[in-house]
Amino acid sequence: MPDTQYLISPQGNKLAYKYTPTKDTNLPAIVFLGGFKSDMEGTKALYLEEECAKRGQEFLRFDYSGHGISGGEFVDGTIGSWLADTQTMLDKIVQSPKVILVGSSMGGWIALRLLLKNQARIKGMIGIAAAPDFTRDIRAQMTPEQHKQVEEQGRLEEPNDYSDEPYIFTKALLDDGEEQSLLHETYDNTIPIILIQGKLDADVPWKKAEKIKNCFGLSNVEITYIDDGDHRLSRDEDLKILGKHVGKLSKP
Repeated sequence: MPDTQYLISPQGNKLAYKYTPTKDTNLPAIVFLGGFKSDMEGTKALYLEEECAKRGQEFLRFDYSGHGISGGEFVDGTIGSWLADTQTMLDKIVQSPKVILVGSSMGGWIALRLLLKNQARIKGMIGIAAAPDFTRDIRAQMTPEQHKQVEEQGRLEEPNDYSDEPYIFTKALLDDGEEQSLLHETYDNTIPIILIQGKLDADVPWKKAEKIKNCFGLSNVEITYIDDGDHRLSRDEDLKILGKHVGKLSKP
């Protein structure tokens, strides 16, 4: 396992990352983008790191600012600031001229944004329960009392099924989410996108994958539905599906 290293972002945060250099320059780099309030030590990130090491493939995993062991406060972050963190990693750390982005949940949203900004460099993208525009979904489900709470207190706290700490959705996060939203228009995209989506996902409805496909090109987006899959998609059988798709996109 590679050692933890640090990079100072343009915003002044100390970003933690683990990087595996390439042994085969014919292979594109794999960059893993984690989810909302997750970190780089998750099952999917470690699985991909191990698989890439076997192939001699360049691999990067990291913590956004305010996540894991990176500097900064979580409540100060937005989709835009975490996108900037990821762009910094792509520009400063990744060596390969071609990159495959693997984004989990919120990481899928950031990966789609990166894909649009780096068309010449992105070879492909895999979204695992990709969750673009989830802040819009949150706002649409909020009660009048919750809207008032956000306006008056600047934040909303909700239970977290994956941790004892609640999810905190700040007004800044929700407002920035509007600026970063994607699913209201179509894009001239020719980069292959593979979406892995559980049909039993309680956090990201499976029909969101179809919305992404409609926006990013019906002929360029492939959806793999897992009928009994939940939001995590971290079981051995889920990881094998992920590994198969990474291998397919990595071929010259």
